[in-house]
Amino acid sequence: MMTTATVRVPATTANLGAGFDCIGAALSLYNEFAFTPIDTESLVIAVRGLEAARVNTDASNLAYQAFVKLYSRIDRSPPVIQLEIKLGVPLARGLGSSATAIVGGLLGANALAGNPLSLADIMQLAIEMEGHPDNVVPALIGGCRLAATAASGWAIADIPWHDSVVPVVAIPDFELSTAEARSVLPTDYSRADAIFNTAHLGLMVRGLETGNPEWLSAALADRLHQPYRQQLIPGYTDVERAVVAAGGYGMVISGAGPTLLALTTAERADAVATAMTDAWATHNIQAQAQPLPVDMQGAVCS
Repeated sequence: MMTTATVRVPATTANLGAGFDCIGAALSLYNEFAFTPIDTESLVIAVRGLEAARVNTDASNLAYQAFVKLYSRIDRSPPVIQLEIKLGVPLARGLGSSATAIVGGLLGANALAGNPLSLADIMQLAIEMEGHPDNVVPALIGGCRLAATAASGWAIADIPWHDSVVPVVAIPDFELSTAEARSVLPTDYSRADAIFNTAHLGLMVRGLETGNPEWLSAALADRLHQPYRQQLIPGYTDVERAVVAAGGYGMVISGAGPTLLALTTAERADAVATAMTDAWATHNIQAQAQPLPVDMQGAVCS
């Protein structure tokens, strides 16, 4: 029997402009979860890293809930465990922290149970828990992924990401809940907006695959969520202008925000990161910005 299952799960950026609620990419920033069966009667959870004090250390912990869910799915009682969490992904910033917990808990449980479920089974469980696929799918299998409903459940397609295209994330010192970000969205859209997003989604997929600068510069526009959510992010327009002035292709809201993600080249990545933090500083907002390559491997369990 495995004594400890350790799972490293990447952060994710979802939506990517016109890819609202259907596209996500894994990024090279990680949370780590270690699950160890123990000979006591009570769950033990220890959390390290930035914002560790804010993570629940009882049975309501999301990674533990995912752990229990997998055992319930295979109709077995979960062992009493010690769960050690090492945080590298900021909370409530639009970088998929909840998806890392769900994926970490499911993979850790599957490993301790002897791997009874397939990767496809785990993916379905993760989507059930998260409610949508755009974060949990790339967190689990890496890369950039497009998810669409199909007769069998979900069709998951990989989107090739050209080596020349570098994501730069700027993480501000304030939070934005997914519920708040969804509350500002309209319930209906015009035909013109639907056509606009369909065209720009196709252009983005081709731009990411080829690295074509003209396509990428146009592709990041969106009419379904960003025009409404940007009002919740102070300084959004100034940061976007700074990205373009520094040589970036453009900028999108990462997930529900408030993290902002720019696409650029490796040569301009540091300049774009500096431009983003400087622009936010003029609004008295502190931000951490850095290039984060796409993680192609996804979650790793050892």
